[in-house]
Amino acid sequence: MSDHITPIRTYVAIFFALLVLTFLTVYVAFFDFGYLNNVIALGIAVFKATLVILWFMHVKHNTRLTWAFASAGFFWLVIFFLLTASDYVSRSWQYQTDGWEPVGAKARVLEAEHEIPAASGEEHGGEDGH
Repeated sequence: MSDHITPIRTYVAIFFALLVLTFLTVYVAFFDFGYLNNVIALGIAVFKATLVILWFMHVKHNTRLTWAFASAGFFWLVIFFLLTASDYVSRSWQYQTDGWEPVGAKARVLEAEHEIPAASGEEHGGEDGH
């Protein structure tokens, strides 16, 4: 670890920047930006995390090995976000006002599967035909 001394005013400035960014996050949450709500919130969160990592965790004035481990943490975070996003977009269920319903090709398959047994059972009065 290097012997770099960060002035107190830097810590105070970072603290106030974090406060302003927190209030900005709350302020933005009251507006509807569509799909950009999550993008804006995550952008502010990443900026705040970067400030904390660089100054409060002293990564800014540390060795390359520390930078490598800090970068690896962000790399894994991106991987986890991508895995979660790929799971989310690959699902074929969509929320409707009356509950969850399938959409797309899977919906047609499920409708076809449920229509055939129900139609044959109703027409013949049950399995034994009586």
